[in-house]
Amino acid sequence: MSNYLFRLGRFSFRHKWRVIGAWVALIAILAGLLGALQPKFAKDFDLPGTDGGVAMAQMKEYFPDLTKSQTEANTLIVLATDKNKPADTLANHAPEIDALVADLKKLPKADPQTIASPVAIAAAAPQLASTVLGDNGRVGLISVHQKIDLMDIKSPDKEALTEVLAKHRKDGLQVQATLGVMQAQEEPGKAEMIGFAIAFVVMIVAFGALVAAFIPLITGMVGVGLTMMLLMVSAKFMTVNQTATGIVTMLGIAVSIDYALFIVSRYRTEKHRGGDPADAAGRAVGTAGSAVVFAGLTVVIAVAALMVIGIPLITQMGMGAAVAVFVAVLAALTLIPALLGATGKYAFAPKIPWIKHAEESDDYDTLGVKYGRAIVKRPLPFIVGGLAVLLLAAIPMSHMQLGMDTVSDDEVAAQSLLKRGFGEGTGSEIFVVVHADKGTVDEGANATVAGIQLMPENVVNPQAIRWVGNAKAPGQPANTALIQVTPKSAASSDQTHELVEEIRGLSPIIAKHGAEIHVGGQTAIMSDLSAKLSKALIPYLLVVVGLAFLIMIGVFRSLWVPLIGTLGFIFSVLATFGATVWFFQDGSLGLIDHTKPLLSFLPIFLIGVVFGLAMDYQVFLVTRMREEYIHGMTAKEAIVAGYRHGARVVTSAAIIMISVFSAFMLAPDTTAKMMGFSMAIAIFFDAFIIRMTVVPAAIALLGDRAWGLPKWLDKLVPNFDIEGEAVRNRGLAEKKSAKKTAAKKTAAKKTATKSAAKKTAAKKSTTAKKSAAKKAPAKDKGSESEA
Repeated sequence: MSNYLFRLGRFSFRHKWRVIGAWVALIAILAGLLGALQPKFAKDFDLPGTDGGVAMAQMKEYFPDLTKSQTEANTLIVLATDKNKPADTLANHAPEIDALVADLKKLPKADPQTIASPVAIAAAAPQLASTVLGDNGRVGLISVHQKIDLMDIKSPDKEALTEVLAKHRKDGLQVQATLGVMQAQEEPGKAEMIGFAIAFVVMIVAFGALVAAFIPLITGMVGVGLTMMLLMVSAKFMTVNQTATGIVTMLGIAVSIDYALFIVSRYRTEKHRGGDPADAAGRAVGTAGSAVVFAGLTVVIAVAALMVIGIPLITQMGMGAAVAVFVAVLAALTLIPALLGATGKYAFAPKIPWIKHAEESDDYDTLGVKYGRAIVKRPLPFIVGGLAVLLLAAIPMSHMQLGMDTVSDDEVAAQSLLKRGFGEGTGSEIFVVVHADKGTVDEGANATVAGIQLMPENVVNPQAIRWVGNAKAPGQPANTALIQVTPKSAASSDQTHELVEEIRGLSPIIAKHGAEIHVGGQTAIMSDLSAKLSKALIPYLLVVVGLAFLIMIGVFRSLWVPLIGTLGFIFSVLATFGATVWFFQDGSLGLIDHTKPLLSFLPIFLIGVVFGLAMDYQVFLVTRMREEYIHGMTAKEAIVAGYRHGARVVTSAAIIMISVFSAFMLAPDTTAKMMGFSMAIAIFFDAFIIRMTVVPAAIALLGDRAWGLPKWLDKLVPNFDIEGEAVRNRGLAEKKSAKKTAAKKTAAKKTATKSAAKKTAAKKSTTAKKSAAKKAPAKDKGSESEA
């Protein structure tokens, strides 16, 4: 494989403008398709295969208007007086409440017919007083319906409401809000921009140059942009939920920058070795590119395996993320060498003079090299110390709670007032659908209501529960009934979950009346989702870790290295869960004002993303160690060499990801903070404690035993040549050979010249002797004559 990648990298470098043009053309084509097709992401949420999913399908069919209203913003305004002043009821504030109602009716897309003063309702219809007034008339409710889809709620919608509420908080009247527009999320992009800014600074340090620092950012933006375009085009032909795009952006940026760092760093090393720059690019792609391909494959497995959960939205997240990783790998193998070719000799200019690199001189040791030497000298303390830190951090996980508490910090005050006057479940109603295929649903509906009325400890005002019927056709008896139940406890609480299951437990009784019962609504759906995610966690972990373990056996041709890497990941995940519980569930150190259980989807989401990045760091660092080992270094020397060439890359990639995820902690909402913190701390634990400390220390402890397979397995595992042994000296050997040939020709020419000179000198000597011999007899004759 390395030979093919070498050719691909060299081709992309030499034909840079063609390759760059092809990427630009692809983006232009997709942009044209988007303009022509006008695709849209889906916004509805389905949970097939669950009781809640069946209930929602029946509600759409038999109660379409009500179902549509449930997908729009329904905000609860909670009014209250000081609980320490029993005589101060809301009736004393009627004028201010009327003014508040008038302003609420002016909100964008508000339905004025649904907005009314609770004091006025209680006076006009005393039988409804208990539904809008509580705590002896000191807590009241105003329901505000706005024709805004829940998926389209923006920050300005929330700001418009909060301004109205603030205006009427006076004279002891408390005005708070929950649900609806209060759950608007901040506009995306702020965290990403902060992450990109930090990434640029880190890459300047990593490369020691300005121009090279731009290349990973360019490939990251191109990769993510192209992936989003592909998903939008595919939304024309299949269902793609808008929510699924979040993980695509997050993971796409992460792996694009990681892979670019690795390729560009290796190119700098190969260029320093000499030879043609195009060959250096080919060697970089043939060696580091091989590692990128297998790292990408591992990430694809991690995210694509999300489909085993069986939830369409989660499956779409996984497949979208897999496409993002594929595009990132393709960009690393083609676009990066093309950009390196385009920048030419300016790729690593202007150089930052005070930043040195270990590749430039074997005599210069960076901090990474020094750390590597310390590890190989005494590996055991590093192993024990690293694992001890992770185990200590994992202790709080023993009492971890999972739930779907999506209440934002801005809603906490309103939720507290709801609990005081009505119950925390107000606004989080459960919808019970009773359906009869034959005949009327009356008996089944009445039996259902009677059964629910026997659950007063969990239900608000059970005696007021009624059912609404609907028929298949006008004039026919009702065959479907809808019953609205308000739980006393919060939507995400265990008590509400138990209530949902208790109502479903009425099914055998209802069946005797020729009907079936299903429980739906957002509260029931979230309960089902939480239960399904919890059940899928272990199977998902086994699938991801198992497949990745097999791939790493082929990558490293070792059993010990994949085993150490996999076990290390488990340690880092447990530590991440423990730290997140300690801060967000337990509220330790007082950093979080409003504690809550961990989100049900967080463990699976975290495992998928972090496992992929962890394997990236494992491959980037350890493949270089194996490369040096198979080329003659001892096991410990190879580890130090791996630090020399890979420590800065892995450190830079980890710092960038920690920065990107930590930026989400700047959001005011606890849920966003929880997501950002858990991802950032997971990268910290895995990159710095496991990949940079425990794994190399364990390899050093094992020595030569770490690199090898049993003979029977060695025959079965194909040789992928991930180290690029076949191309390690491509372009260098030819140059050396040419130099040797030229040197031989020069030496031969010199020898010939010397030989010719000797022949000429000998010829001259012979001629001189002959001339002297001829002169000698003449001289003798002259002498004789004189005599």
